[in-house]
Amino acid sequence: MMRFIEEPTSLDLDQALHDFRMARRKAVLADILSVIQPSSSRLVSFDEARQSLKLPMAGRQVIKEIPLDAIVGSVNRYEDFTRGFLPRSSIDAKRWASVHTAQYSQTGLPPIEVYQIDQVYFVLDGNHRVSVARQLGLKYIQALVTEIPSPVKLTPDMTPDDLIIKAEYVEFLETTRLKQTHPEADLETTAPGQYRKIFDLIYEYQKLLSKKWHRDVSVEEAAAYWYENDYLPLVNAIENQGLIRDFPGRTSTDLYIWLVEKKDQIQEELGINIALSATASILARRFSPSTRQVARRLFTQIKETLTPDTLKAGPPPGEWRQEVLKHRNSQVLFNDILVPVSGSQESWKALEQAGIIAQKENARLHGLHLLRQDSAETDTARSIQQEFEVRCSQGNYEADFSLARGNPARRISDFAAWTDLVVINLSYPPRPQLFEKSRSGFRSLVLRCPRPILAVPRRAMPLERALLAYDSSPKAQEALYIAAYLAGKWNMPLVVLTVQEGSSSPEDDRQKAREYLETHGVKASYESTRGPVAASILVIAEEYQCDWIIMGGYGTAPLVNFMLDNVVDKVLRSSGRPLLLCR
Repeated sequence: MMRFIEEPTSLDLDQALHDFRMARRKAVLADILSVIQPSSSRLVSFDEARQSLKLPMAGRQVIKEIPLDAIVGSVNRYEDFTRGFLPRSSIDAKRWASVHTAQYSQTGLPPIEVYQIDQVYFVLDGNHRVSVARQLGLKYIQALVTEIPSPVKLTPDMTPDDLIIKAEYVEFLETTRLKQTHPEADLETTAPGQYRKIFDLIYEYQKLLSKKWHRDVSVEEAAAYWYENDYLPLVNAIENQGLIRDFPGRTSTDLYIWLVEKKDQIQEELGINIALSATASILARRFSPSTRQVARRLFTQIKETLTPDTLKAGPPPGEWRQEVLKHRNSQVLFNDILVPVSGSQESWKALEQAGIIAQKENARLHGLHLLRQDSAETDTARSIQQEFEVRCSQGNYEADFSLARGNPARRISDFAAWTDLVVINLSYPPRPQLFEKSRSGFRSLVLRCPRPILAVPRRAMPLERALLAYDSSPKAQEALYIAAYLAGKWNMPLVVLTVQEGSSSPEDDRQKAREYLETHGVKASYESTRGPVAASILVIAEEYQCDWIIMGGYGTAPLVNFMLDNVVDKVLRSSGRPLLLCR
């Protein structure tokens, strides 16, 4: 219970001086620890905060209780106390003790005077009273509060270094006027120098828009355009995909800037344009510093190192749709198409086939030429690039071209992760002999590639009628999804084939496919046959004059696929039609 006294006794003064000495010891310890974290024991200067944030002096005044933990600075005594308002050596012990004893006197102490900026307070008068109250373990204190409006958020855990960031934010908002054009905008960051990077992006938009609109575009216009068309879509993807949990202590704007920098780094390394909002989750998974993602990458790397290429299972079925497509704003399935080209006549057929899809999907083509590991950039590689660019120009395709070295299956898979489809020439389909299988680069690519692969065996086809081979396996489900999209979007006739081999019954499979397609408004022809699956696929494709085939990739365990001559390999060897293999 609080006791009241008229005059402090010598016992009270002794207790107050004892508490002061204890507070001074804590202050010394805090200053020692501040060598490790310099900003952790410093109070914030009010004048520095006000000037940096360009705030007025005037504001509404109210008397109220305020939390002591929310007092982060002082007007003129910010060097005399630590961040916890522990007294430093400049503080007079007797004055501190007199405030201590007056705390419990009958007359008590008057309210302190503070300035409030958002959620934090700065002491104008009453620094000793705050120090004593903190030392006595009080949680609140009576204060005359002058409320100063602020364009930015300030929280009790802020440090003097945070003030630099807040000042940069105020400068950013003042220059771009984003709070006027978009009052809901929240672009807080946790590191200095971030707004300079955003300014660079806005200035790039300013130049591009001036050229596009044939007039001078203001910084305010460019900032609003950047916010609506660049920043918001990516931040929405970040929040919808829950990526922020892999970057604790960071804001969505921090992650936006990090993703933009990583995208630029990948584009510089691979020479490939990346659709950032669709690949944000991939970048976060590959580069996030969170313990969860680091452990996942370590496990994947160990597994990758210990597993032979012929036994790799690749990404799980449906991962492409789950991590990319469901977060994409457009209704197009194949925005970006990777086309490996060797310069052979067959590889140009693959480019021709990719061009047909690009026209239907308004897609961008990404050419990739693989150099030998020990070769330099040769005249041959440059001539292949020139030929690629000429053909894309003639077809009016948006395109880029990259050179890379390394294992073909691995490098194509690396590039494929940033695209939606791989279209590749099939010159050497996997052979049934085990030794030949172990050497098959195409087979390794099908196993590990994270995207669907369209194998083009002989010539490009118009892709006007497709055969879907369906058996309700996970990868066949992906094939069904893609077939439904293509049939609906391209207005393409579709034939669905289910095959009874041995004692299995195709009726349930056919019913599943029918229900899915009808639910999505897709009409199709249905065929059920008996006998060897690969042969049945080829016969029905010929009978219906289908010019390409859609099916799941290797469906069983990698070791079983390696030991047995499976359906995919048989169709690859025997069909002269393009074959779309789905994950």
